[in-house]
Amino acid sequence: MSTKQIVSHFLEAQDILTKFINNTENFEKIKKAGDTIIASIKKGGKVISCGNGGSMSDAMHFAEEMTGRFRENRGPIPAIAISDPAHITCISNDYGYEYIFSRFVESIGTKGDVLLAISTSGNSQNVINAVESAKNKGMFVIGLTGKTGGKLADMVDLEIRTPMSDWADRVQEIHIKIIHSLIHYIERNF
Repeated sequence: MSTKQIVSHFLEAQDILTKFINNTENFEKIKKAGDTIIASIKKGGKVISCGNGGSMSDAMHFAEEMTGRFRENRGPIPAIAISDPAHITCISNDYGYEYIFSRFVESIGTKGDVLLAISTSGNSQNVINAVESAKNKGMFVIGLTGKTGGKLADMVDLEIRTPMSDWADRVQEIHIKIIHSLIHYIERNF
């Protein structure tokens, strides 16, 4: 790989971020997501987050910043990522990988909670199943998606989609910025 190719990665990321920024509706959606989470927490609810691979890392990062702190000293905010290896391997073995998130939502999700469902394609079956379980529980579902939004686009209550890219890493780069902005909004307004 040449230096020119490395530079092209940064320019591509900059282009996608610029497209995201130029669509002001994205910021209204982040605000709405934050307001929804705040309202849920104030009523005794919690946020459950899930995703696969890098999206699981993002789900975990979201939850730990909520229970810990982002930029401000404040009390912990109830959030949990579905990332326990014992749970994941148990459900995968007994029921199938497509149920690792939905079984968790079924077990601890309650009406009024929020599910943050992260999928770069919007087509991850285990995330789709989690969304269905959350909807059955009366939970509000926020979806972070990419590409066309996939099946999740029509299933979630609020979708925040990154601009079109052929690569999941570009989607994830925008997702982590959305997550940081969402956490900061919640932290400042809670």
